[in-house]
Parts: sequence; structure tokens; C-alpha cells
Amino acid sequence: MQTSLSLSSAGAIAGATYSNPSEAMGPHVIETDGQRPLQLCEADNNGDMKTIEDPYAFPSLLSEFDLYLIGEGTHYRIYDRLGAHVRTIDDVSGVNFGVWAPNASAVSVVGSFNGWDERQHQMRRHYANGIWELFVPGVGPGELYKYRIKTNDGQTLEKADPYAFAAEVPPRTASIVANLDQYQWADDEWIARRRKSDFLEEPISIYEVHLGSWRRHGSEWIGYRELAHRLVDYCREMGFTHLELLPVSEHPFYGSWGYQPIGYFSVTGRYGPVEDFMYFVDHCHQNGIGVIIDWVPAHFPRDGHGLRRFDGSALYEHEDPRRGEHPDWGTMVFNYGRNEVRNYLIANSLFWLDKYHVDGLRVDAVASMLYWDYSRAEGEWVPNKFGGRENLEAVSMLQEFNRVTHLQFPGVLTIAEESTSWAGVSRPTDTDGLGFSMKWNMGWMNDTLGYMRHQPVHRRFHHNELTFSIVYAFSENFVLALSHDEVVHEKGSMIGQMPGDLWQKFANLRMLYSYMWTHPGKKLLFMGGEFGQWNEWNHDGQLQWELLQWRSHEGLRTLVADLNKLYHREPALHELDFDEPGFEWIDCDDREHSTICYLRRAKRPDDFLVACFNFTPVVRTDCPIGVPMEGWYEEIFNSDSEHYGGSNVGNHPGTEAQQPGSHGRPYSLRITLPPLGAVLFKRQRPHTA
Repeated sequence: MQTSLSLSSAGAIAGATYSNPSEAMGPHVIETDGQRPLQLCEADNNGDMKTIEDPYAFPSLLSEFDLYLIGEGTHYRIYDRLGAHVRTIDDVSGVNFGVWAPNASAVSVVGSFNGWDERQHQMRRHYANGIWELFVPGVGPGELYKYRIKTNDGQTLEKADPYAFAAEVPPRTASIVANLDQYQWADDEWIARRRKSDFLEEPISIYEVHLGSWRRHGSEWIGYRELAHRLVDYCREMGFTHLELLPVSEHPFYGSWGYQPIGYFSVTGRYGPVEDFMYFVDHCHQNGIGVIIDWVPAHFPRDGHGLRRFDGSALYEHEDPRRGEHPDWGTMVFNYGRNEVRNYLIANSLFWLDKYHVDGLRVDAVASMLYWDYSRAEGEWVPNKFGGRENLEAVSMLQEFNRVTHLQFPGVLTIAEESTSWAGVSRPTDTDGLGFSMKWNMGWMNDTLGYMRHQPVHRRFHHNELTFSIVYAFSENFVLALSHDEVVHEKGSMIGQMPGDLWQKFANLRMLYSYMWTHPGKKLLFMGGEFGQWNEWNHDGQLQWELLQWRSHEGLRTLVADLNKLYHREPALHELDFDEPGFEWIDCDDREHSTICYLRRAKRPDDFLVACFNFTPVVRTDCPIGVPMEGWYEEIFNSDSEHYGGSNVGNHPGTEAQQPGSHGRPYSLRITLPPLGAVLFKRQRPHTA
């Protein structure tokens, strides 16, 4: 190829001359004087000449302020600067590429637009920050690209763009130029309402979904747009307020379910292009459904095209494997103490809220971030500067993430999966909390499932497993989660974990869900659990929807839908989820009969529900239940109803509170507790003239 300067553009570059054309390919910073950029002529393989724009004649798009914020680690919209951005400069359209690789000796952007030839577009370096940048004229959306990086020790690496907005579907590994500003959103009303919302007092019932295995067309995935309509219709039918999606960032290994992402800024292309995922979120919002996504700032995989040793050095991870490698998962641990890495992660969290309008982030594996000795034996970890095991840099990063998120996006939820007793996970950062909106209640999940797995005849020996959760129920803002983690790795399905014969299994699961929906805390249920799927979850298949032809499975699904409706309708079940006045034991000591009963209260003193449970298959008759007020108590819910596949033992339509009282209260109900069943009563206020 021959290249020459166009005479018509002579002098277009202020103070810049080339002694030979190859100088234009070096890492030089060149500024224009505002006139049309330099044009070049090149000959193609047929000898024909054509005019091209000189990529080195365009100025840097990074301002001094951008560079300052990046170095400080507070450029929260860095995704608008680094990565691949479609631009028009002086009427010339193209893409501005930018990447952080401070220890590289040279970086080229290679792709489908230049024959993957590293000589064509060598990038210019900002020496102070180690950022490489280049505007490439003529490139547009849909082009494939990577960065070819020469390391200081002579290696050549080919890396996907850490800030790419799209990527090829694995096993292909190239990044894709994408424009995220073309979609026309129609969810202004939802966003405005979200800003004014108070999650503390609202019903939040989350349906956790893996998009690729909820439903399929044979062996084929369903796309975002079709999933949007199907999932919205299903959530509205079932009464769920939010969808929570297992990670949608691009990930190389499908069997990781998204928890080992490579493309932190790339929505996975498995189910369609970026605009289709925007449509998914938009359609959910227009139909009153919130969207939470799982976010994974704890670790990243070792794949060669990813972040690991990105420029030949431990750039995003720690150099010391005792800090930089996760022994259980075979992954790399982020270096949260590095400004640019902290900036990368916090900006990534904001990116999903900004560009995709998502309503919340459920942060995965928080415990592994908080402790240097997490899953490490003695000698396999390095203490912090005070000699402790806490990862102080991770704590600081999580606090900053929550501060900035709640400041910039009021009403958005941040939810921690934190499996230890770290204090203040969901408490404000100005009181030394981590600042999350809510935290998964792993203690409740472990104790309750452990209790339910016992045969009913043995439950009286484990009564404290059932009641202990109330001791700490208000120490955090808790979500009661029966998530995907409880139905994988040979644990079996939810229905499969219940003891007894077929009838008892369904009765136990109906009672478990009834207990969960009336217990303080917001709710989360993984897909398939709502209708009693028998198979353990398989990401390569779809749910067993065919089971709904059976009354027991359809009855269980109807129960979950009715519990959600009850949860919405009754303030006593959601207004004081995180406040001690919202819960009051009536009887927690009847271990011999394995029964419990309690009050759930709303803000208004006379608005309360009475919840009673019998965890044995023996019908309990004429049971005294102490209540605070006289009057007629309607039985508003019975998990043993024939409507749900039960035996229809209960107290329909209700019962009168009478004296003498019971359980230290002035009045009592005399009720029947159904076998392996739950009943709820609500006092009916007398009519006024």
C-alpha cells in the first residue's frame, strides 16, 4: 500500500510534520487547529486511489478533567470515555477507542475494519494515566475489534475491550462496536415514581430467573423481546413485583450462569442485541415490574482475552496470589485498593442503572470480598495493615459504591448476598455500615430449610431452628431468599427437599411458603419453586412446565400467587418488615406439638394479622390463640385449602374472639390447625353508622 499526503489538506495540522508516512502510525498526541483533519490517499490492491481520513489528525477526546478524575478513581461515567464510542468530528464519522494499559509498550486496535492488522491503527498514549486512545474514521456499529497489546517483556496479547458495550457470543471472543443511545425509552413515569418510592414500607416480592432456562423453543434460547412479554405476563399473573436476573454481563462459560463475567459492560448476546435488552427492561417498567440484575464485583475468570494480566502485569488483580486468586472458584480477585480498578467497578454498577434503567443490583459473594481469609487456610492469606483479616479496601469500595448509587439513582435497590454476621451491611455508611438497601437473610434460609427437612415427628427436637430467626430479624433490612443456590449441586429441588409421602411433600412446601410470606422481610423465590418442579435446576434445559397439568403442582402455584396478592393487600405483611413493632410472638414455645403463632402488625395499631402454623400432619383442634382485641376474626388464608390441593381442614369463615384470654392477652380464638398447614386471621372492624 502506498500512502501520501493530500495537497488539499496541507497545513491542516498545527505545528505537525511527518518526515515519512510511518510516523503517523506512532503513539503521538496531535492536535488540530479546528480546520478539516488531514486526508490521505491510499491505493487498494487493484491500484485504484481513494481518499481516507488520517486517524492521527484528530484530537484526543479526553479532557484534562477526565484524566484527573480517572487518576483519582472518581470518573463515574468513565464508560462514556473509554471503550468504543461512535462519534462525528468535523463531519467525519467513526469510533473513538480508549483503553487503560499503563504497562504496555504499544497498543493497537485491530478488527474487521482493518483486516486485524496491528500496523494500521496503533493507539496514542496518555503517559500520565497509561490510557491509549485513537479515533478511527469510517468505523461504525457492528464492527468487531480487540486490542493487541505489546508488553514490556516482548509478549503480544490480544484482549477484548474491558469497556465494550457488546461482544460476540462465546466461544467467539471479539468485542463489538455498539451505540447505546439509539433506543427510545418510554418508562419516564416508572422512573419518576421509583425516585419517590420507599422500599422499607413497600411489598417487594422477587422472582429470580435465569433467562436461558426459564422457557425455551426446543433446544434454542428465547430472545429478550419475547421473554419480556412472557415474563411480564407471568409476573403479573403471579403477583411478583420484581424480576431478578442472574448476571446478564457477557460470560465465556455458560455453566457459570453468568457469575464469571468477561464483558462487564456488555449485555450477553445469547438472547439478542443490546436494544432488545433495553426493550426487555422498558416493557417490564411499562407494566409495573422492576428489574434487578446480579452484579459480580468479587472476582473474574482467567480467560486469556479477559482482564487477567491485561497489559502483561497484574493490572486489575493483585500480584500476590494470596490476595489475587480465589482458591474455590479458580478466578482472580480485584485489587480494590487501586483507584482505576475501584473506578472501573463503581462506574460499571452505575452504567447498568444509567444505560439500561435497571432498578437494582444484587451484589454476589460479598463475604468473599470482605475477608482476606475467606476460604483460605492459615498461611494462604495476608493480613491487612492492622493485622486483621478484613479487606479494608473492599469495604471502602462497597461503601463508595452504595453512597454514589443511592445519591445518583434515588429509589434504586442494592442488595447484598453476604453469608456472615458482618455488622451493618444494610446500615448507612455514615454510621460505618456498608450502605446496602437490603441483605439476603442466609441465616433464616439455612435454619428454616434445615428444620423443614426433618421428619415432622423429629421437629420438636429442632424447634429453635424455626424460631431463632426472630432474634436477629431486625438487625438488618433482610430479604428472605430461596434462591437458585438452594436447588443446585445435588441439593435437589424445593419439593424434593421436603420429607414424607407425596401429599406431605406438597403440604410441607405450601406451609414453608406461607411461613416465608408472613415472616418479616422482603421475598425472593427462584423460578420453578412456585409450582414444585421435581428436577434440580438445569441451566441447559427449561423448567418442567408440563407438571402444571397436575392439581398438586397447579395448586402450589395458585398458593404462591395468592400469597403475593395477600402480601400486597395487607399492610401488616409489608409496612413494618424491618421494624420490631411489626412482629409479635403469640406462642413460640409449643415444641411438643411443633406449632407456632404470631402477630404481624401494620402502622395503624388496630391493623394486624394472626398467623398460626402446625408443622406436623396431626390435626390440632380447639387450640386457644391469644389476641389483643375482641371481635370477629375472618380466616383470610388457609394453606390446606382444597383450592391449593390440601385436605380443606380449617375455620371457614372465621371465629369470634372471646374471654377468657390466652397467652397473656385479654381475648382468645378457639381454632383448628390443619395438618402441615398455616392459617391467617384478620379482625374485621365493626361497621359504623
